[in-house]
Amino acid sequence: MKIMSIKHLETVRRQYSKRLYDPEATEVKIGMASCGIAAGGKAAFEKAIKEFPGDNGVKISPTGCLGFCEKEPLIEIAAKNRPRLVYQNATDDKIIAIINAYRNGDFTNRKWILGQVRDPRGVMEDIANPLAGIQPLGDVPFLEEIPFFKDQMKIALRNCGYIDPDRIEEYMARGGYASFLHVLHHMAPAEIIRIVKNSGLRGRGGGGFPTGAKWETCAAHSGERYVICNADEGDPGAYMDRSILEGDPHSVIEGMLIAALAIGSGQGYIYVRKEYPLAVKRLKTAIGQAEAFGLLGDRIAGSAFGFKIKISTGAGAFVCGESTALMASLEGTVGRPRAKYIHTVEKGFRGSPSNLNNVETYACVPVILHKGADWFASMGTEGSKGTKVFSLVGKVKHTGLVEVPMGMSLRDIVFKIGGGVVKGKTLKAVQTGGPSGGCIPEKLLDLPVDYQKLAQVGSIMGSGGMIVMDRDTCMVDIARYFLDFLKEESCGQCIPCREGIKQMLDILNNICQGNGKESDIALLEELAGMVKDASLCGLGTSAPNPVLTTISYFRDEYEAHIRDKKCPAGVCKALFHYEIDPQACNGCRLCFLKCPQQAVAGEKKQPHEVNQEKCIKCGICYEACKFDAVVIK
Repeated sequence: MKIMSIKHLETVRRQYSKRLYDPEATEVKIGMASCGIAAGGKAAFEKAIKEFPGDNGVKISPTGCLGFCEKEPLIEIAAKNRPRLVYQNATDDKIIAIINAYRNGDFTNRKWILGQVRDPRGVMEDIANPLAGIQPLGDVPFLEEIPFFKDQMKIALRNCGYIDPDRIEEYMARGGYASFLHVLHHMAPAEIIRIVKNSGLRGRGGGGFPTGAKWETCAAHSGERYVICNADEGDPGAYMDRSILEGDPHSVIEGMLIAALAIGSGQGYIYVRKEYPLAVKRLKTAIGQAEAFGLLGDRIAGSAFGFKIKISTGAGAFVCGESTALMASLEGTVGRPRAKYIHTVEKGFRGSPSNLNNVETYACVPVILHKGADWFASMGTEGSKGTKVFSLVGKVKHTGLVEVPMGMSLRDIVFKIGGGVVKGKTLKAVQTGGPSGGCIPEKLLDLPVDYQKLAQVGSIMGSGGMIVMDRDTCMVDIARYFLDFLKEESCGQCIPCREGIKQMLDILNNICQGNGKESDIALLEELAGMVKDASLCGLGTSAPNPVLTTISYFRDEYEAHIRDKKCPAGVCKALFHYEIDPQACNGCRLCFLKCPQQAVAGEKKQPHEVNQEKCIKCGICYEACKFDAVVIK
């Protein structure tokens, strides 16, 4: 079946919208993104399919990540004239009981239920709330009221966790491809670009370059033009792009189609990390479905416009997230950056004008064309419009993917959405922007998160990684960790990056091992300035950020390592040991029982001691003690 017009698309939308919101059977959607599968979602899915093969009034289907990864496997269950409920930690040992309880109208086990859906509509749907006439459960919170979701605004993540990513019809049911067909038949390329420019959308992959301006410049150059999607998400702890591709691949395809119309392109490429096999699988399925519906290929929807998409998988090199290195890899050569005195919008892939944006950027485009530039620009700050997706990880209570308006403070993201630091410990810093980002101290947590504000304090937005660190984090070791990562990932092409990062890492290793010198801090700052100013590409110019910000905000830790030969956080093993405070110890013997080396001695209900010769500084006793009796010296 080919989609030939908006009217034809609307027919499909209505048909499948009814299936989504007024189901005849009990609809069970099980979280089958990578996080859900890792938490046991695949086993739960297989068990549910076996128990309910489809002919007994229950329909089982996969869905993407709803964002609250800590609660996975998450499942949503809906039935005619019943509230839609989201269940948490629905592993294979509970899945059948959960489904049967819902079918029987038994909602008494509140530990299973995360919340109920007040309004299932996405931001692209101009329909009445399909749950308006259904009586909700009075003592079960709505998802929108749960602190993790309360302050979020989902644009890029609008369909993740709500649709089956392998069914194009469900994407269409929530407004999918309507923006593309509208601009295909009713807008000139210049008008598309004008709307994207006026929206204030900036690239969500790192640098934050204005998207509309990039499209306009690419369209102005002659030659065969290419639309490229950067899905080479290499930041440790970041998985925003992966989740969108796994949960809503058609949003990226539609965004690329609109970009192709705007710049006059007939060929697109999606460059995906090879480590994302599920994302690749769902992309291949989505592309095949779009081709079958006539939304990719030649003469789309009866027009003269044609566009095709190919998938290319990278080998996991972090540097290939940089645009010129990515295009070199796409061409089949070594992924090395080049100097950007000639921009890729002029001469990029195969020497032709090439427009490159990342997954999240393309996913936002259909919404902007549907809701209008002013609507998108009404969110955020003066220089950073709309929303941003962050992967909130580290020492925070509620980990997961969050999408918030630009300008929300770090404090609100960590404490309101994330629930604060685990075990009630003190927050020390938040690292944003991946390994090339900076570490922002607690005193600056009220900083509004946007491109300019983060840059002012020495960090970057990056693709959206956000790592929370508590009092037990050594900031010297954090700088060392990220420099070690960047040294391994440097392409080695330019001397400032190749040698400068190595020299900084050698100094940091010496400091962490107790061999630091008084002159090391000044030398680190000098080397960082050189690497920042003289490196060829963005990897090198941003690599010193972890070093510079930790020196700037945590200089006392560097000085303690160098002058006192102490690691205040108890991380650098050469610089600390554990002792037990006899005044605080009540002899509960928990540390005695947990120690793998039998290095703890003492009688029950009497203060214990640590045998320093046996102790391997694993930290198990420190974590196990409930009375803060184990101390770092």
